[in-house]
Amino acid sequence: MLYFSRSKKLLIFLTIGIGLLFALPNFFSKELLNSFPNFFPNQQVNLGLDLQGGSHLLLEVDTDVIINERIDNLTSDLRKLYREENLKISSIKTTDGSLKFKSSSTAQSVINKIKDLSVTDSQNLLQVGSSSNLIVNINSDEYLEILFTEEYKKLLTINAVNQSLEIVRRRIDELGTREPTIQRQGVSRIIIQVPGLEDPDQIKSLLGQTAKLTFQLVDQSVVYDPQKPDKAPIGSEVLPSDDDPNYKIIVKKRVMVGGENLVDAQPGFDPQTNEPIVTFRFDGIGAKKFGRVTQQNVGKPFAIILDDRVVSAPVIRDAILGGSGQISGGFTSEEANELAILLRAGALPAPLIILEERSVGPDLGADSINAGKIAAIIGFAAVILFMLFIYRTFGFFADIALIINLLLVLGVLSMFQATLTLPGIAGIILTIGMAVDANVLIFERVKEELRNGSSMINSIDNGYKRALSTILDANITTLIAAIILFFMASGPVRGFSITLAIGIFTSVFTAFTVTRFFISLRVRKMKSESVGLKI
Repeated sequence: MLYFSRSKKLLIFLTIGIGLLFALPNFFSKELLNSFPNFFPNQQVNLGLDLQGGSHLLLEVDTDVIINERIDNLTSDLRKLYREENLKISSIKTTDGSLKFKSSSTAQSVINKIKDLSVTDSQNLLQVGSSSNLIVNINSDEYLEILFTEEYKKLLTINAVNQSLEIVRRRIDELGTREPTIQRQGVSRIIIQVPGLEDPDQIKSLLGQTAKLTFQLVDQSVVYDPQKPDKAPIGSEVLPSDDDPNYKIIVKKRVMVGGENLVDAQPGFDPQTNEPIVTFRFDGIGAKKFGRVTQQNVGKPFAIILDDRVVSAPVIRDAILGGSGQISGGFTSEEANELAILLRAGALPAPLIILEERSVGPDLGADSINAGKIAAIIGFAAVILFMLFIYRTFGFFADIALIINLLLVLGVLSMFQATLTLPGIAGIILTIGMAVDANVLIFERVKEELRNGSSMINSIDNGYKRALSTILDANITTLIAAIILFFMASGPVRGFSITLAIGIFTSVFTAFTVTRFFISLRVRKMKSESVGLKI
């Protein structure tokens, strides 16, 4: 095991060289790094929120809005179906996530009608053609009441939070931040931690823009009355116009096409007026819906609604079958670009309620870094002195390998742009002990072989062979624990698992290659000079 071929030597030097190359930028300022050639790595280790400060937000998804929207859709569907069948339905009320109305039909007949709706209407809530998600009650006042089951509400909540997580992640990425922490807490809450961004208002501003795009028909059955600004028929709503805040438009609540079917949005300019616009494109499902709606409503006004404001309400001249269109609303170039970004990121399914916000200053992080440095220096110095005192020359080689090991850990963290947290610093300090532990096991095996009368070369060779299985078993079990911790934990704790896992690989590498390589060189030199080597 003391022989190293030329290819092995080259591989060792190449591995160490790449690791050191990526570790070096951490010892220079960013200003100095910018002056270096482009081919030189300039990536530094990202510091987590607990080390460099930043912004912390705790949000809650307002799922009641989603449930109410589903109830509104169901109301529109039922009213449409009853009209088509010339049946009576009256006294419609939608309160607290429930639908109440009077009908000449029985409860079972209502359930059957809902089943029919779910089959004929792809936008209906009942996705599998079943009424199992609904509860139909008959109240003492002869009202029929339709409620969602708790299981269905839970499913809506889970889907809304998952969608919100993805959209929040996309929007935060637009800030250009490094390694933000975005994760679920409980059932309907989301934690956002953005290192290096000390102004939470910037995040709130970005998240406060829902960019919810919908296409709804204008209600032509009634004319807007300024004397009754909020008066609208059942199934319709009054929305302000972007062109004139004093002018409002009555639109049907039924969403014909939603922004969830958007696949792309880009800023541009109108070829006729040269004003900034936003072009959009639907996916296959959205294109079919858009084409069907425009085909069935030629000659009728069609409202384009963005964040509960009517951007435009053009009359449908012809069926739009291509699945694309444009939004114009007196935008500036910057507004058009921002709107396109928000549309590409997607619309938030529900408003986000801010429960907690705070800025974490860098002072606490600086204290933690200094404490970590002191701990690392003291531990490192103690280990180096111990190895030199106990194992002499072999200990000196182990100390060199230990320095290389720490630089390799730093280089890997920089290479993959991992985030270093306070627990991560603890993981690095732990790797110091792990790296030394492997060398101690090897050297003790070598001592045992020497006591048994073996030559120095055979003792070193057998010592490495005997220690290999023990070291691998110990490190593999630790690696399994680190992997489980990475997938099960969250936030800064994951930083500990990352540095621990990296330290396992680098410590095994340095113990069985770097230290052994130095020892082989020394043994060969002593042999050529006929000088004994002690351990």
